[in-house]
Amino acid sequence: MRHILLETVEKLLASGKGILAADESNSTLAKRFTTIGVPNTENFRRDYRKLLFTTEGLERCVSGVIFFDETLRQKDEQGRPLREFLTEKGIVPGIKVDKGTVDLPGRQIEKVTEGLDGLGKRLAEYRESGARFAKWRAVIKIESQSPSSYALRVNAEILARYARICQEEGIVPIVEPEVLMDGAHAMERCAQVTEETLHHVFVALHEAGVEPEAMLLKPNMVLPGKESSENPTLELVAATTLNALRRTVPASVPGICFLSGGQSPQAATARLQKMVALGPHPWELSFSFSRALQEPVLAAWEGRPERLAEAQSIFRHRLEMAAAARSGRYASELETASDPVYFNSERS
Repeated sequence: MRHILLETVEKLLASGKGILAADESNSTLAKRFTTIGVPNTENFRRDYRKLLFTTEGLERCVSGVIFFDETLRQKDEQGRPLREFLTEKGIVPGIKVDKGTVDLPGRQIEKVTEGLDGLGKRLAEYRESGARFAKWRAVIKIESQSPSSYALRVNAEILARYARICQEEGIVPIVEPEVLMDGAHAMERCAQVTEETLHHVFVALHEAGVEPEAMLLKPNMVLPGKESSENPTLELVAATTLNALRRTVPASVPGICFLSGGQSPQAATARLQKMVALGPHPWELSFSFSRALQEPVLAAWEGRPERLAEAQSIFRHRLEMAAAARSGRYASELETASDPVYFNSERS
């Protein structure tokens, strides 16, 4: 079983590639569809995910894709499972397995993530459907009276139980403790909370017997709140984020795949690039972006078949930029380059 987990980790951390997070729940996708005037129906959700998965050159920039339950089971108009568009390109399918957040008992201002009940059985079914890794997101919000040590500990323990169950089922766990950008907090406060969060997470993972070599971490970057007036430099964001990670993440963890968390596509990409440039690091640095890859695509697509090619061109560009950052080759000038260039380990 261990060698299977390590093989999956190696594939997900392939040089010059990252993970596409296409695991938005139906309710989340409904919010995004509303902004472009698209009905939130199963057919439109299918068409949008197919747009992403059939983009030319996807496999040159993407090693794995995180699915939502509906998408893993979905078929196109000809009856072909959507996941086959990825597996035929050597892209590893993954699955979001948490069931969202609820109020934390005793601390209603904070959240805890549900979904542990029956998780082992669900993972076995997902593995039969082709999934080889999973993702679970814990949400940490910074406010005047939060996060509490209690909330950090509870979320960490649940993340650890999830990760242990995954490994027992032959599924690589992606552990995602996200410190949200919501609020007006200072960057220094985000750094403090991020360190505290990761400390609790790795203590819990160790106590649960989770093998660090057979997991991936998906953290936030250290940033001021969206309502803050701070405007930190790329260098400061990169250095502060790396400092928090070095203080908390064991070197035995093979890879850190950053979430974009509401950053603009350009900002998330440039910040990843800067962190890669400050290496070498004890872990691989990569991306597991959702909005930073998809928001421009949705705006171009608008649910209209005649705009498919344009939307895929924009998606391919964003993938190329993220892959360039992952390889340490990104520069802002590439955003306006006229010719597509794929950045991966096969290019010199």
